[in-house]
Amino acid sequence: MPQINDFKSIVLNNTPLIDVRAPVEFEKGAFNNAINLLLMNDKERHLVGIRYKEKGNSEAIKLGHELVFGTKKDDRIKSWLDFIETNPNAMLYCFRGGQRSKISQEWIREAGYNITRLKGGYKAFRNYLLTQLEESPNHFKPIILGGRTGSGKTILLKKIQNSVDLEGLANHRGSSFGRKLTPQPSQINFENNLAYDIIKKLDIGFKHLVFEDEGKNIGSAYMPNSLAKYLLTAPLVILETSMKERIDTTFNEYVTDAQKMYADGGFVDALGVWRDDILSAMSRIKKRIGSERYLHVTTIFEKAYNEQIRSTTLDAHKEWVEYLLVEYYDPMYDYQILKRSEKVKFRGSSEEVFAYLALFE
Repeated sequence: MPQINDFKSIVLNNTPLIDVRAPVEFEKGAFNNAINLLLMNDKERHLVGIRYKEKGNSEAIKLGHELVFGTKKDDRIKSWLDFIETNPNAMLYCFRGGQRSKISQEWIREAGYNITRLKGGYKAFRNYLLTQLEESPNHFKPIILGGRTGSGKTILLKKIQNSVDLEGLANHRGSSFGRKLTPQPSQINFENNLAYDIIKKLDIGFKHLVFEDEGKNIGSAYMPNSLAKYLLTAPLVILETSMKERIDTTFNEYVTDAQKMYADGGFVDALGVWRDDILSAMSRIKKRIGSERYLHVTTIFEKAYNEQIRSTTLDAHKEWVEYLLVEYYDPMYDYQILKRSEKVKFRGSSEEVFAYLALFE
């Protein structure tokens, strides 16, 4: 029955994938465009694993067939066929491309459909993606887009075809105030998604890739060591924006958009949950800004919050946003840029930086 190990084509074609592993395995890490339609659930897999250790492979397979039969078997086959009906180019995999994917493929064939499975399964595809990440520095030159908080780096980055959006891939805004309601991907998924993105960009033919100025960690996700070290060698392009624009951008992100996010999230007291989240973020930076500044910014915040409750207007929040920019973010930025001043190759407005970076597409 057909197998494939042309993993690059799977990435470039966004091939839909059926992951027949147990949910506990899928949750640890999977691939773009993969759906978990299991052959065995967690309990069944556990029991089969015990039988394998005690009595060997043939007895383990026998137990698997005893556990997954009748209506249970029919329902699992139907879930595969339903997916294949809407995704006729789908492929399937298990952990090593062994018994589980072979059995699933055979049952699908018996039902009148053909499907290709990944040779070597999850493990082989995962190793391919890790190798591509490890070797990617040999195939492109990096450019780092820097700028003060609120300068609109992410907005500009999305307009650049040869950019890699680390914050988007990590589902995090890259700061103490960067929490989103949806969880960050597992480290494995972050690496897989990053590899997908870089493989696609390099296949287009880009010789330069643009990254936002981030540390190695983006929330709980972190870049592989080889790539993180390589980005440290990159030239810096600095986006310069007026304070008013920076306040507006940060205000929209931390206040307007964030409050909408909580409201859309179905919280009974969405505004109160947002308030607690902002105060929690402020407490996390207390040691960095000192007790006096912490007390001042929380006082400003509470005043603005109470004003919003009273009048429903949001403008008062701009005061604490500006205070954070001036007293917290800017000093950190100035210190970091000073250490890397020799790497700064260009400074300019959004239009000027966009035009400059276009030279490297």
